[in-house]
Amino acid sequence: MVPIHAYLLLAVILFGIGAFGVLVSRNIIVMFMSIELMLNAANLVLIAFSRALGVVDGHVFVFLVLSVAAAEAAVGLAMIITIYRNRESINIDRFNLLKW
Repeated sequence: MVPIHAYLLLAVILFGIGAFGVLVSRNIIVMFMSIELMLNAANLVLIAFSRALGVVDGHVFVFLVLSVAAAEAAVGLAMIITIYRNRESINIDRFNLLKW
Protein backbone atom coordinates (compact mmCIF):
# COMPACT_ATOMS: atom_id res chain seq x y z
CA MET A 1 0.00 0.00 0.00
CA VAL A 2 1.29 3.41 -0.97
CA PRO A 3 1.49 5.84 1.98
CA ILE A 4 -0.50 9.07 1.85
CA HIS A 5 2.58 11.29 1.87
CA ALA A 6 3.60 9.86 -1.50
CA TYR A 7 0.27 10.97 -2.98
CA LEU A 8 0.60 14.38 -1.35
CA LEU A 9 4.15 14.79 -2.64
CA LEU A 10 2.99 13.90 -6.15
CA ALA A 11 0.12 16.39 -5.85
CA VAL A 12 2.49 19.14 -4.73
CA ILE A 13 4.83 18.40 -7.64
CA LEU A 14 1.94 18.43 -10.13
CA PHE A 15 0.57 21.66 -8.67
CA GLY A 16 4.02 23.24 -8.81
CA ILE A 17 4.47 22.27 -12.44
CA GLY A 18 1.05 23.72 -13.21
CA ALA A 19 1.76 26.97 -11.37
CA PHE A 20 5.10 27.28 -13.14
CA GLY A 21 3.38 26.74 -16.48
CA VAL A 22 0.82 29.45 -15.78
CA LEU A 23 3.39 31.95 -14.60
CA VAL A 24 6.02 31.39 -17.28
CA SER A 25 4.14 30.50 -20.44
CA ARG A 26 2.77 33.08 -22.86
CA ASN A 27 0.79 30.50 -24.86
CA ILE A 28 -2.91 30.37 -23.94
CA ILE A 29 -3.22 26.63 -24.53
CA VAL A 30 -0.22 25.84 -22.32
CA MET A 31 -1.66 28.08 -19.61
CA PHE A 32 -5.02 26.33 -19.95
CA MET A 33 -3.42 22.90 -19.65
CA SER A 34 -1.38 24.06 -16.65
CA ILE A 35 -4.55 25.18 -14.88
CA GLU A 36 -6.08 21.77 -15.58
CA LEU A 37 -2.97 20.13 -14.12
CA MET A 38 -3.34 22.18 -10.92
CA LEU A 39 -7.01 21.18 -10.74
CA ASN A 40 -6.11 17.51 -11.06
CA ALA A 41 -3.46 17.89 -8.34
CA ALA A 42 -6.20 19.14 -6.02
CA ASN A 43 -8.34 16.17 -7.04
CA LEU A 44 -5.46 13.84 -6.19
CA VAL A 45 -5.27 15.31 -2.69
CA LEU A 46 -9.00 14.81 -2.22
CA ILE A 47 -8.75 11.19 -3.35
CA ALA A 48 -5.71 10.54 -1.15
CA PHE A 49 -7.37 11.86 1.99
CA SER A 50 -10.61 10.13 1.16
CA ARG A 51 -8.80 6.83 0.77
CA ALA A 52 -6.73 7.34 3.91
CA LEU A 53 -9.77 8.19 6.01
CA GLY A 54 -11.88 5.42 4.50
CA VAL A 55 -14.74 7.64 3.38
CA VAL A 56 -16.20 8.11 -0.09
CA ASP A 57 -17.03 11.80 0.21
CA GLY A 58 -13.81 12.79 -1.52
CA HIS A 59 -14.50 10.47 -4.41
CA VAL A 60 -17.95 11.94 -4.93
CA PHE A 61 -16.57 15.47 -4.76
CA VAL A 62 -13.89 14.59 -7.32
CA PHE A 63 -16.56 13.28 -9.70
CA LEU A 64 -18.39 16.60 -9.36
CA VAL A 65 -15.18 18.55 -9.92
CA LEU A 66 -14.31 16.45 -12.98
CA SER A 67 -17.73 17.06 -14.52
CA VAL A 68 -17.43 20.81 -13.96
CA ALA A 69 -13.87 20.72 -15.31
CA ALA A 70 -15.06 19.00 -18.47
CA ALA A 71 -17.61 21.75 -19.06
CA GLU A 72 -15.01 24.39 -18.24
CA ALA A 73 -12.57 22.81 -20.70
CA ALA A 74 -15.15 22.83 -23.47
CA VAL A 75 -16.00 26.49 -22.89
CA GLY A 76 -12.35 27.46 -22.49
CA LEU A 77 -11.27 25.74 -25.68
CA ALA A 78 -14.16 27.34 -27.55
CA MET A 79 -13.02 30.75 -26.30
CA ILE A 80 -9.42 30.03 -27.34
CA ILE A 81 -10.54 28.98 -30.81
CA THR A 82 -12.65 32.13 -31.14
CA ILE A 83 -9.77 34.32 -30.03
CA TYR A 84 -7.43 32.57 -32.44
CA ARG A 85 -9.84 33.07 -35.32
CA ASN A 86 -10.17 36.77 -34.55
CA ARG A 87 -6.54 37.58 -33.71
CA GLU A 88 -4.66 34.73 -35.45
CA SER A 89 -2.40 34.33 -32.41
CA ILE A 90 -2.50 32.54 -29.08
CA ASN A 91 0.20 34.64 -27.44
CA ILE A 92 -1.26 36.13 -24.26
CA ASP A 93 0.80 39.31 -24.57
CA ARG A 94 -1.13 40.31 -27.70
CA PHE A 95 -4.52 40.35 -25.99
CA ASN A 96 -5.95 43.36 -24.29
CA LEU A 97 -9.64 42.50 -24.54
CA LEU A 98 -10.39 43.08 -20.87
CA LYS A 99 -8.36 46.25 -20.49
CA TRP A 100 -10.04 49.65 -20.34
